Amino acid sequence: MKKKIPVVPTVLLSAAALLLAGSTVGSTRAALTYFSENYSASVNISQIGVSIEENGEIVSSRDYAGNDQWNETSTSLFSNLLDTESGEKLALGKKYDDSITVKNSGSIDTFVRVIVTKSWQDREGNKDTSLDPALIQLNFLTDNGWQIDENASTAERTVLYYTNLLSPGESTAELLGEDALSIDSAVGTKVTQTETQTDEGTVITTEYAYDGYSFHVEVEADAVQTHNAADAIKSAWGVDVNVSEDGNSISLR
Repeated sequence: MKKKIPVVPTVLLSAAALLLAGSTVGSTRAALTYFSENYSASVNISQIGVSIEENGEIVSSRDYAGNDQWNETSTSLFSNLLDTESGEKLALGKKYDDSITVKNSGSIDTFVRVIVTKSWQDREGNKDTSLDPALIQLNFLTDNGWQIDENASTAERTVLYYTNLLSPGESTAELLGEDALSIDSAVGTKVTQTETQTDEGTVITTEYAYDGYSFHVEVEADAVQTHNAADAIKSAWGVDVNVSEDGNSISLR
């Protein structure tokens, strides 16, 4: 009777390759809360607009066009992360560079909030909450004006505020930049082993928790007016902020 333990590393590499070959990234979505109804009288809604940019190109936008109509665009995030023409596959543990910013595509000053959500999906596209979203690692930059709301953030969701006023046509500093994205190599170690007795001996079957799953990252951006900013932000986003004397920046209380 013998255990075929030496086959485990080979199976591990194979499972990792299958996982990475099937991995995809989700699309961005701009679901925007531009201003509180309590303060709508002080804003011309036709001036509102916000866009999500990746590497300087707009990947999602929502701009008011009048008569309750919106001009909207949306494409996928990270679509150029890999060199697909050469057959490059996503590698576990490797850090990939990518630039994510938010642009004020309207014509009034705004303050911006971003919600980033990470999840795993099965082959049918169903979200699986039993798999750890923390293994999808994003390198948020917070020394350039972005601030994480720790009280509102979880392993799956990160809430960030851009603390500087955003003028029309202006983009924020990078939310993600160098070493923006990586998938923790621990993905390849999430295994369950079962033993089956056969005439030839003990056969060990190894199942990998993330085999066949895809990871998804969704970026949601919204903005509020700078007029009566503290009250508008409290009403729209439910958070208390301090506004600088010149009105050009905010900080979470």
